[in-house]
Amino acid sequence: MGAENMNLFFLVAAALVGLSVVLSPLSSRLGVPILLVFLGVGMLAGEDGPGGIQFDDFSTAYLVSNLALAVILLDGGLRTKMASFRLALWPSLSLATVGVAVTTALTGMLAAWLFNLDLLSGLLIGAIVGSTDAAAVFSLLKGRALNERVGSTLEIESGSNDPMAVFLTVTLIAMIAAGGNFDLPVLLKSLILQAGVGLAAGLGGGYLMWRLVNRSVLADGLYPILVLAGGLLLFALSNSLGGSGILSIYLYGLFLGNRGMRGKHSTLAVMDGLTWLAQIGMFLVLGLLLTPSSLLDVLLPGLALAIGMIVFARPLAVWLSLAPFKRFTSRERWFISWVGLRGAVPIILAVFPMMAGLPHAELYFNLAFCVVLVSLLLQGTSLPLAMRLAKVELPARPEPISRAGVDIFPASEWEIFVYRLKAHKWCVGEPLKRLDMPEGTRIAALFRHNTLLHPSGSTVLEADDVLCVLGQEKDLAALSQLFSEAPATAAMSGFFGDFMLDTRVRLAELAPLYGLALAEDESELTLAQLCERMLGKTPIEGDVFVWQGREWVVAQLEGDCPSCLGLRLQAGR
Repeated sequence: MGAENMNLFFLVAAALVGLSVVLSPLSSRLGVPILLVFLGVGMLAGEDGPGGIQFDDFSTAYLVSNLALAVILLDGGLRTKMASFRLALWPSLSLATVGVAVTTALTGMLAAWLFNLDLLSGLLIGAIVGSTDAAAVFSLLKGRALNERVGSTLEIESGSNDPMAVFLTVTLIAMIAAGGNFDLPVLLKSLILQAGVGLAAGLGGGYLMWRLVNRSVLADGLYPILVLAGGLLLFALSNSLGGSGILSIYLYGLFLGNRGMRGKHSTLAVMDGLTWLAQIGMFLVLGLLLTPSSLLDVLLPGLALAIGMIVFARPLAVWLSLAPFKRFTSRERWFISWVGLRGAVPIILAVFPMMAGLPHAELYFNLAFCVVLVSLLLQGTSLPLAMRLAKVELPARPEPISRAGVDIFPASEWEIFVYRLKAHKWCVGEPLKRLDMPEGTRIAALFRHNTLLHPSGSTVLEADDVLCVLGQEKDLAALSQLFSEAPATAAMSGFFGDFMLDTRVRLAELAPLYGLALAEDESELTLAQLCERMLGKTPIEGDVFVWQGREWVVAQLEGDCPSCLGLRLQAGR
């Protein structure tokens, strides 16, 4: 590449990335997924758009997309809490295996009928679009207050279902190339190898990197580079050994994110920026690769295929996959089926038949793009409405205005949380010594009118004071409740009910106050025991049960046990 061409490349690439960032606020204003904005910029810059850039290098697109997907999954793993696995591991794995297989089968049969294809070719289309996309799911759920059971299930499913889709796609391509023949033992061996190597490489590599990072003394900016390099090395190594690199890098990130690690806060901050860059770059390249005019021939049947998958194949797959898990309500199952977002992964998988030289390869690619566009437009834009209808949304939690890590020793978990006091907070007008702060936390600094004060126990707090509090993530909820407030939304007002009740209270004490008619075996129960009887041993915040004609809502948890229940006097509000 000559100097002139190189400069032109840098100019175009920087302009497209910058334009994508500048246009990203349109996502919230127009109510469309931000990934669709990035994809749209790429399409406008392509040969059918005003940009007129001709780009048809599938190998480069495949390389860029896999690199971006690896970065996105690494960041998703780093931010996923291990507690989520305790709650949602088995439902997620069921969705990632049974769900993908059922979606593939139903969508494949529909595709074979719509496009007059043989069954194997139809099933290949189903396999290509059969898995939900981690980039799309992580992006759309980020910052949304979903109940933990639903949110964790969707995130873990999207991070773990790609290996099944890749396996089915590669298998079907091999069968079509071989004239329909297949060796079942070989296929099963391949599936076990992918899962086994991916699992072992991810957890083993995560452990080795954790030890290496904590034994290394590096400049702060080098820890994120080391973690990213280790993840990409593991991604490539797992793929070369016949395993699932996608699964490996997700588990690698999950292991590191749930362990104390040097430079953890700077690593998360850098990975956040890299993930945005990866998403922008991936969807720009995929947008450039698409020629919208080529979709015209498959637009109507492609639209029918996408709608059939969204309203029939995916919901049936979800209900079958979650049938053994009784804790999911009908609304939660419906919402999980609706958030089966398709994104970059189907487009990447659609490149496989192109590279294999299969008949109808261009049809597979165009259909994958059509399904992705419909999914992002229909499911992505309706996500807020779906959350409200399914009642899986929780009130926003109070948060600090900023937070930063304090790496005072290896694997430090200490952070500085920054709060600005509102005038109506009860602590305004009170001396610091009267505050009931979590044990082990300290006010490190206090700013008043942009001036740093030296606080003591007798310092009286005023409105608009800025507090810098030293604590750990386990203290975040209590500190935020004390010093901050969540943004109020009319839809969430009264979510937890009319009264808040301590779960240590006995039902016999509540009966005369709320007109409860207790059975003989209920008089001595506490609210906590009633909650366990109605919801089991692993309730989550926002769980609701109806008893005595009233709705009781889990408002707060201490570990796995509800510490506070909300009471709605009228059920069904």
